[in-house]
Amino acid sequence: MKHLLKLQDLTREEILSVLNLADQLKFERNNGIHKDYLKGKKLGMIFQKASTRTRVSFETGIYELGGYGMFLSSSDLQIGRGEPVQDTARVLSRYLDGIMIRTFAQQEVEDLAKYGTIPVINGLTDYAHPCQVLADLMTIREYKGSFKGLKMAYFGDGNNMANSLIVGAVKLGIACAVACPKGYEPDSVITAWAESNGEFLMTEKVEEAVKDADIVYTDVWASMGMENEKKEREKIFKNYQVNSEVLKKAKEDVMVLHCLPAHRGEEITEEVFEAHAKEIFDEAENRLHAQKAVMVKLLK
Repeated sequence: MKHLLKLQDLTREEILSVLNLADQLKFERNNGIHKDYLKGKKLGMIFQKASTRTRVSFETGIYELGGYGMFLSSSDLQIGRGEPVQDTARVLSRYLDGIMIRTFAQQEVEDLAKYGTIPVINGLTDYAHPCQVLADLMTIREYKGSFKGLKMAYFGDGNNMANSLIVGAVKLGIACAVACPKGYEPDSVITAWAESNGEFLMTEKVEEAVKDADIVYTDVWASMGMENEKKEREKIFKNYQVNSEVLKKAKEDVMVLHCLPAHRGEEITEEVFEAHAKEIFDEAENRLHAQKAVMVKLLK
């Protein structure tokens, strides 16, 4: 494991190794055990997309590990003014021990890794959100004990979250069902891979996806950068809401997850969100522990 660019690059064993270390780091933090795993290490954090959880969890995480996090907005860097990504990668490699980037194009993340000489972590792209899914998997195992025999249902937009959730679920043996409106499906290469490598269902019908699900997952209908499509998307996705009626078709002890921020009344009702707030905010907290594990694996 040299980078975290997308979950497709990791083996099942590598994912489990990160999750096991995340559990250990969470235990240490909760019990006042402090170890400077990354003493003196410097992480550059490039943000071309705004963030709450990604920024605060990475900045807190590198600090707790004994390192230093440097916030770099696109307006602070020449990359925001047209400097080629390969030149930015070469320069930052001379100063830093690792780069985390939250941006639009997956290719930008891949190029940073290709031209740089230090580990690169994908904090989010339009294609993938591997850090979030590591936190999701960590939370699922905390609540369910193991991954064996589980079914996850995702419905809504076939976006970066859907892409990464499918990969994470299939690699760990979780049955995965995804319901999206026609034309809004996840990446076709990922769904074809999932059909060949695990128990996977792609459907337009929420009731088909949610049947006997142990985990129900959703995300906003209009992601960052799609604000001008919001009204149109509300009409298209109106039947893909996580609500109490839909959850009646899932397992009785179903857990509901959301990567946040949530638009209550759109992709999830206020009632369901508050009923499952504990697992959703445990999931948000686990971003910190999962990302600390990734940083230790890559930077130590």
